[in-house]
Amino acid sequence: MGTIKLKNIRTFSYHGCLEEESKIGSDYSVDLEIKTDLRKSSASDDLKDTVDYVLLNRIVVEEMAIRSHLLEHVAHRIIIRIFKEIAAVSRIVVGVSKLNPPIGGDVEAVTIVMEEYRN
Repeated sequence: MGTIKLKNIRTFSYHGCLEEESKIGSDYSVDLEIKTDLRKSSASDDLKDTVDYVLLNRIVVEEMAIRSHLLEHVAHRIIIRIFKEIAAVSRIVVGVSKLNPPIGGDVEAVTIVMEEYRN
């Protein structure tokens, strides 16, 4: 087995429960970690034998573009879509961070982390 990580995927998105958040948007950061078998690709040196991180990035960016009230909801959509589109993935850990959240304090980020295994 092996791990592929994408760190700090940055997006500008419109998530949140407040009406203002749907209009002004915020900066977000996503960290993604997947487990897959890397033995074949390590021997073949061929992209078709691994999980393409370009596809992983695209899935994250596309799902972050769909408005959700909760960070948990968008993270769950990312997980569902990766499992649906990439059979070689056995485990996913995704963290979604809202940077400078409007919570009435000096907070750098609010982050949720979800972990799922393929059934």
